[in-house]
Amino acid sequence: MRVGVLTGGGDCPGLNAVIRAVVRKGVQVFGYEFVGFRAGWRGPLEGDTIALDVQAVRGILPRGGTILGSSRTNPIKVEGGIERIKDNLAGLGVDALIAIGGEDTLGVARQLYENGVNVVGVPKTIDNDLNATDYTFGFDTAVNIAMEAIDRLHTTAESHHRALICEVMGRHAGWIALHAGMAAGANVILIPERPFDIDKVVEYVESRFKTRYAPIIVVAEGAHPREGQMDVRTGELDAFGHVRLGGIGQRLADEIEKRTGKEARATVLGHIQRGGTPSAFDRVLATRFGLQAIDAVRDGDFGKMVSLQGTDIVRVDLEAATAELKTVPMERYAEAEVFFG
Repeated sequence: MRVGVLTGGGDCPGLNAVIRAVVRKGVQVFGYEFVGFRAGWRGPLEGDTIALDVQAVRGILPRGGTILGSSRTNPIKVEGGIERIKDNLAGLGVDALIAIGGEDTLGVARQLYENGVNVVGVPKTIDNDLNATDYTFGFDTAVNIAMEAIDRLHTTAESHHRALICEVMGRHAGWIALHAGMAAGANVILIPERPFDIDKVVEYVESRFKTRYAPIIVVAEGAHPREGQMDVRTGELDAFGHVRLGGIGQRLADEIEKRTGKEARATVLGHIQRGGTPSAFDRVLATRFGLQAIDAVRDGDFGKMVSLQGTDIVRVDLEAATAELKTVPMERYAEAEVFFG
């Protein structure tokens, strides 16, 4: 059995832990051979590979990023992309493919499976927005990085008595903003699932200033105001048709300063959230995902994604995993609202 491995989409703490677990168990227990594909779906699309054996994965458990490299290449948008991948896999003697990625990467994996490719998916995204799994690896690390940053913002905000806005990742789902904001005691948390009322945000800010403390606002990059309240910035589209976001934090800072007369500053965490060494939780979860993914290959159980449900790793259909995003329920957001202002 020769198995291909790729990591697609944004980089994420824990990717290397998955690769390590897949290869270690696949080689040592099942006697499989592995080939790594470089730069996400560009690898199998162009036949760009690297050797992947036990020696290649030594020492990578604590490393962030991915030794295979990643990209947002979308082979569905390339003419004949599916057939090119199938031809390259056949030419390389690859019997099965393990695709590690988020909604876009696994969406491509599902289409490949429907076209006869033996694929197993592993859920990866710091946004925690993949359906059919309780958590994705990378999320815990991102939340802890954001929490530490917000902790630090509290002290400088109070020293200067200014409003500080922390913009975190989260295009369509506000899980990072919700968890990091609650953990760090933010005074307002704004998420994509609930269009915000800028008048109410300003009210919370002014209420916080009256207590002689400075307000901290955590905003997901995809958060947006109610229609007509503020101008928002839009950007270019990526290969999967997503707008490149960013800028809502600065827009909020400008609006708050204009309305309150108080100094406001925005900090954008950006890629800091998904860089660096993974947390213990993410290392363990990623390792367990990798072990279960290679078991699925051994069992010939293709078209599946490994998933965390409770404390168990189970297998779910790729179709179910990619059918819709897992967004923040309003009852979870209501829990956080208790502490606003």
